[in-house]
Amino acid sequence: MSCTMSGHSKWATIHRAKEVKDSKKSAIFTKIARNVTQAVRQGGGITDPAMNFKLRLAIDQARQVNMPKDNINRAIEHGAGSGNGVQLTEVLFEGFAPGGVAVLVSALTDNKLRTAQQIREVFDRHGGSLGSTGAVGYLFNHEGQLEVSLKSGKDSQEQELEFIDMGVTDLDIEGETVVLYCHKDKTFEIKEKLEAAGYVVANAELTMKPSMWIEVVGEEDRSKVETILEILNDLDDVDHVWSNYS
Repeated sequence: MSCTMSGHSKWATIHRAKEVKDSKKSAIFTKIARNVTQAVRQGGGITDPAMNFKLRLAIDQARQVNMPKDNINRAIEHGAGSGNGVQLTEVLFEGFAPGGVAVLVSALTDNKLRTAQQIREVFDRHGGSLGSTGAVGYLFNHEGQLEVSLKSGKDSQEQELEFIDMGVTDLDIEGETVVLYCHKDKTFEIKEKLEAAGYVVANAELTMKPSMWIEVVGEEDRSKVETILEILNDLDDVDHVWSNYS
């Protein structure tokens, strides 16, 4: 267990969509709907979240951004249909941003060549490069991630011990917010334990957690890194972007 207390937020923490602006809601809803549909298909058509872990995660993310229930149900029905329509494939891209920052990009696409070209252009235009399979993946671990607020009036160290007892393996504290990490298969089990203990879970998802963080010193390079991450996140085919940028 390692506990990180920092005066600034890591990219993965500050970029999480707690409040979705109206201008981006439609795009975010579209991405999440695709994730819900894909989760049903990959789960063999199982539409019960209790029996389909990926679907449960996708529905939870939809609720976190206040996606209407009707939208969620339509996406589930689409995934459970006959399979007609566009078939999406999950693809993972690996690359480097300025300052030696490692970047993983998860995409859902019906055209891998098109998506690869779009992602390559983003890296090339801003001083980065798209790598081959395995280039940076070894620097990340597939884990569960949950975001909660510390309870006011209760000792923070006491709360940290409570998190450990629940099965949390690592955590980052950012002011009154704590990001918890756990074995990916324990994500919902720990979420339920947290809620039963009175914690408000703002976000629960699977993540690719860096084994080490990279701090980029130069302002120009930091700007380029953040530009790459922002643009990649906004691409229609891109599902998630992870990096070890601190």
